[in-house]
Amino acid sequence: MDERKRGSSKQSLYFPMEMLSEIRSQAKRLDRSLSWIIQRAWTLAKAEIRRMPNSDGRV
Repeated sequence: MDERKRGSSKQSLYFPMEMLSEIRSQAKRLDRSLSWIIQRAWTLAKAEIRRMPNSDGRV
């Protein structure tokens, strides 16, 4: 599918070296791209993140 139709865009993200090394290691183990690993991690974590309280304490 064309990236424009999926709403994909380029974005720079910065990770601590230790975290990036672990992400790279898992990407290699799973034979997947770094992008796929990050997207999958977000998919798995987003419900938990949404349950976190806002800075004013509201969920």
